[in-house]
Amino acid sequence: MPLLEVVQTKQLSASIRLSDTTATQVDQYAAFIRACADDVVEQALTYVFSKDRDFQEFLKTPEARKVVSTLRIRKVPAIEPAEPAAKKPATEAVSPAQTTASGAGSKA
Repeated sequence: MPLLEVVQTKQLSASIRLSDTTATQVDQYAAFIRACADDVVEQALTYVFSKDRDFQEFLKTPEARKVVSTLRIRKVPAIEPAEPAAKKPATEAVSPAQTTASGAGSKA
């Protein structure tokens, strides 16, 4: 049995508005715990959702399944196959060893 269990979660990018004070505090808290701002927001919301008993009860109702999303979710472009590497130009730099060997760089 593995020592670690890695849980893959689907990540979305969403655009939200914050007051300038809140945005500053998110950045400050991220610096304080040495994390990124995304992790601070994610963990703060997860914490609040788990601690709010009324919200937990609401999640059990049919009404919770009918909520219309108001988040502005950014569409992530589909991953396209990598383009083949561009060919190098025919005029490449010539090393001093090559010029001496071909005679082009030697003095007469």
